[in-house]
Formats: sequence, structure tokens, C-alpha cells
Amino acid sequence: MPGIANKFSGGKGKSGTVSKSRSKRADLQFPVSRVHRYLKKGNYANHIGYAAPVYLTAVLEYLTAEILELAGNAAKDNKKARIVPRHLQLAVRNDEELNRLLKDVTIAQGGVLPNIHSVLLPKKSATKKTSESAN
Repeated sequence: MPGIANKFSGGKGKSGTVSKSRSKRADLQFPVSRVHRYLKKGNYANHIGYAAPVYLTAVLEYLTAEILELAGNAAKDNKKARIVPRHLQLAVRNDEELNRLLKDVTIAQGGVLPNIHSVLLPKKSATKKTSESAN
């Protein structure tokens, strides 16, 4: 009906279209607009391009998914249903690339990787060889 505004008539663009967020357009779960706002407020550059926050958001989402997948596997290996900081620590430190990326990061309540120095391990017994040669 002319003269009566429909529920999609407000905002920019063609009338009758539904606006989509940049996260939806990029098929991302993380908020692109929030990352853009933080980039602007952080004074990293005078101008922030339109694609920069989309790319950065995609990278952050990928890294998060990678860490959570490895931490979920670590939790499953320990027969737990919940991911705790210990599982995050095991996931990051057992992955070569993530360990290099987060080498200076301390994960609170993460503990350390289980490791026994080779000097402290019991030596292989040489008595078997000497007893066999004596017979």
C-alpha cells in the first residue's frame, strides 16, 4: 500500500531489501563490525580499508577453530567432556606451528607438558648380556 511504510523500508539501499551484516556476508561467526571498530580505535593506521577487518576476523576465527579442535581432542583423550585450560595448553604445546605462534604466552592453570629427562630414566640392564655370554 502506498503511503504506509513496510517493515523493510528503513535504512540504505533498495526499498524492500533486508540488510545483512558484514559477518553474514562473509559467512563468519565472529563480528566483523566490532573488529573494524577496534581497528579504528586502536590508531593502527589513518585509514582502515573495508576488507581489512573481514580478513582479520576470518584469521581470528580460523585460529580459534583450530585451537578448539585440538583442545577438544585433548579433552577426549583424557575422557573429559569439558575443555579446561590444561587441554588448551596440551593442544598448543603439542602443535608445532601453534607453539611457535604462542611461545611467549602463559596459559593460566595450564600446567606443563609431561616430560622426563633422558638422564633420569633407568638404564637398560647390562646384566642380561653378561649372563647370556657366561652360559
